[in-house]
Amino acid sequence: MTTTPADTRVVDLAVRDQVAVVTVDRPEVRNALNTAVLDGLEAALDECERRTDVRAVVLTGAGEKAFVAGADISQLVGYTLRDGLRARMQRLWDRIEDLELPTIAAVNGFALGGGTELAMACDIRIAAGGARFGLPEATLGIIPGAGGTQRLSRLVGLGRAQELILTGRLVDAEEALRIGLVTSVVPGPELLDAALGTAATILAKGPLAVRMAKLVVRHGAETDQRTGLLLERLAQSLLYAADEKAEGAAAFLEKRPARFPG
Repeated sequence: MTTTPADTRVVDLAVRDQVAVVTVDRPEVRNALNTAVLDGLEAALDECERRTDVRAVVLTGAGEKAFVAGADISQLVGYTLRDGLRARMQRLWDRIEDLELPTIAAVNGFALGGGTELAMACDIRIAAGGARFGLPEATLGIIPGAGGTQRLSRLVGLGRAQELILTGRLVDAEEALRIGLVTSVVPGPELLDAALGTAATILAKGPLAVRMAKLVVRHGAETDQRTGLLLERLAQSLLYAADEKAEGAAAFLEKRPARFPG
């Protein structure tokens, strides 16, 4: 395992078997999001994209109590119209969603506000049994502003999203699984291993196929089905012409693991 500090104060990046584990490290304030955390996450993403030994990303929080417990209210009180239009957190979560590398949120505790929004920006969400999710921004006189008003309805449906946003109600891990907010729930001590295991399963697949699948699923969900099918057809055509397909088919016929490049 190699370890590189993306931001030695509040964000840690550790690479394990081609998987970057990015940890928000402010457990004393439940890993609340402030400017330093956003800076650290930006730096971590830059490093993940730059390093050739990183092929997947796991995002999690330090300690057992919180994944990310939303924005740091001490900074929120000073936000202005200019901050709202700048929408730094929304843009950063968009960057995570658009990352070519597969992303997994390992939600180890409270994921509130921006924490739930961060998890939703990831491709896969695995929750510890004690995790809690919620978008309580209306309590502060604001709305979810880092993608929550849009991504939640796409995951759990319009009616459920409206109920959760308007009431600010928290949901536990089992309810989150039932409504489709997370993809699996595991005991807390097994969370990181489960996330790394899922990443390893993805990394055994064709790298180009994984990137194409991310692109087609994400962008296809934002358009009509006929346009989505066209995206699928074009992506498949490119994959048919790539070396990955030849290796994958040969490995299957020869009953051996595929040896994909990169």
